[in-house]
Amino acid sequence: MASSSIGSDIFALGAILLISLLVLLLLRHFLPLRTTPAYLLTPIFLALALPISIILLVPIDLASTSTTNEESSRGIWLPDRVLLVSWRIAYWLTFVLTWIILPLFGEYADSGYRTAKGRILYSLRSNARYQLIVVSCATAGLVYVFLQNGFEGASVKSLVMALAYCWGLIQAIYLMGHGLVAVPRGLFRNASTSGRLRRIQSQAPTIHDTLEDAVTELNELESQLALLRQRKTGISRDHQEWIEDIAEPSNIPEQGMPRAPLAPVSSTPIPAVITDRYLADLTRKLNRARHKRIRFVDKWNRLVQEAANLQVIMDATASKRLDFGKPSPTASRLEQITILTPYFRYLLFARVLPVVRIIFGGVFTLASICVVWSELVKSALPQLSIIRLTVVRYPNGEDAEIRFAGQLIAVMWISYMCFTALASFDDVKVWGNRALVRRNTYGESACWYAGQIAKLTTPLTYNFVTLLSGTVYRNTVFHQFLGRWIVLTPLGKWFDYLFPILILIPACATLFNLYGKVRNIFGFGIVEDDEEANPSGFGTGGWREGRDLIDSELHGRSDLGFSTPLEGRSASPLPGNRASTAGGSQHQRPIREPRAAQTLSGSRSDLIQRQAQRLSAATQAAEEDDGLFSGFAHRVRNTIDSVERPDWLPDLGKRPKWMGRADDSSGRADAGRGLGRWFGGRPADGRVRL
Repeated sequence: MASSSIGSDIFALGAILLISLLVLLLLRHFLPLRTTPAYLLTPIFLALALPISIILLVPIDLASTSTTNEESSRGIWLPDRVLLVSWRIAYWLTFVLTWIILPLFGEYADSGYRTAKGRILYSLRSNARYQLIVVSCATAGLVYVFLQNGFEGASVKSLVMALAYCWGLIQAIYLMGHGLVAVPRGLFRNASTSGRLRRIQSQAPTIHDTLEDAVTELNELESQLALLRQRKTGISRDHQEWIEDIAEPSNIPEQGMPRAPLAPVSSTPIPAVITDRYLADLTRKLNRARHKRIRFVDKWNRLVQEAANLQVIMDATASKRLDFGKPSPTASRLEQITILTPYFRYLLFARVLPVVRIIFGGVFTLASICVVWSELVKSALPQLSIIRLTVVRYPNGEDAEIRFAGQLIAVMWISYMCFTALASFDDVKVWGNRALVRRNTYGESACWYAGQIAKLTTPLTYNFVTLLSGTVYRNTVFHQFLGRWIVLTPLGKWFDYLFPILILIPACATLFNLYGKVRNIFGFGIVEDDEEANPSGFGTGGWREGRDLIDSELHGRSDLGFSTPLEGRSASPLPGNRASTAGGSQHQRPIREPRAAQTLSGSRSDLIQRQAQRLSAATQAAEEDDGLFSGFAHRVRNTIDSVERPDWLPDLGKRPKWMGRADDSSGRADAGRGLGRWFGGRPADGRVRL
């Protein structure tokens, strides 16, 4: 195998160009390319292009190292030396981007400082704690590797690659297990137009309240900035220019998002002496608040738009004619197609697309079952692995070969595994305030998502390789480069073989709605649950309240008025709403332009009133559901709580005064003492001590 075929070389070059083009289009969809700095675009581009290249490199590696002697039946293949260089470049670039470059550049963009020195110091200080934890874990692992294999230079390399693989595999197995169930179930649910509309209405109160909170937070920060601009003393000329730069975006309203009036008084006091740290903190909070507002405005616009479209589809059942009117900027590609007649458009949206969703849901369900089954039997009965049977061929019963069809099937399996893992990012609520927004994604969020994609792809692809027979994947360059270092110790070998079996835990938790049960017991949840916990719609801000909010937004009666104008379209009153008329779709009211928001106090009072109504209804419903044992338990608890406690009981657990009590405050922040002072643990408001 001295040189590869010309066809394989042309395919590899064409694949690289196609991947680059697709990544550029993806970046254009989520980021403003003209305003995003190059130090963010370059690492994000590489962090997306390299994992996609790895997905294509694995089938090429499998075909190149197969035992077949016929080059014509080998599919796309490359020489071993080219594969080794490709794996080195792809893996180590991905490793450096994931663990060093993207975290530093993300914090650099989120620092809020004006100078490069201030941004670099803030980025290093913010990543110091995280890197310190990583180094501590690496030190403990290094001791184990040295005790197992002795003091060798290769042990350090083995430790670094094994730890990165294990941490990525833990996260990937959990996310993939959730996505293997959530993705097919979402397709089945969305096949029903009425059920899809009901779920959107159930989500509307939560999104509406979150949007109000985002507007309130931004208004408070902008009012603080307005008070800061009015100050004439205690501010240097450089700080005045800095304040003007911060205030400049506030005077330019975003497209389609009218501004609400500023809050009259800010709850955060302005320090007597303005420092760089205070202004950087204010800049950082303002940037996050602005992007948070843009995020939920876009989310609310899409929710209202989708609810209106689904209602139009349901109203067109009688006439068999579907007309969305003039498409809005947030409409999908199918909704923007105007060459279809109203009748064919009705057939497409009301008949064809639901059937397509059901078909894909069934196909993805079978694929999920095959992935879970292959993970369970790969260590005990690898010959029963369905993925192995679909990719590897045994023409003479012994020698394994992978042809071009097997390579295509391998790409589809790896793509589906990665897709299910990445699709779970929208459901799992542990990522903070990070989100992907069309054309307005925050720089730090973009770096974080790119880092997660790069972190998960390599463990998932190698996990896929291990689902094949041992005689196939042990001959690959991928295994010689990465796999042999992972299984260098017995602990790594058993982890690689047995840990993927735990995919049953997140899969069963999602399938049987264990997250909802945990939320009902403990009052919080990890995963967003689409199940409707309250079918009546009352007491928890259910679909009835969401229906009213959407209808108010469509007809211009909302207190926010953030939805994108739906020009030339008609809004059907939602069924069962007070605003709906007896004529149904025959008495549709035109949507007028969304108006500006009312005063902030009115918006907050409405939110508080709505939350009080939910709490009252939920308490009333709980009292009605109390049975004999529940009432008896409440009476026993009230009796115990009414017992007078002795005076010495509260002081039983306190430390003596000579040891220093926890409630003795010295007027200083805890973060300003000890090691916290090294990592930016100073007062959050930026004040200095004189």
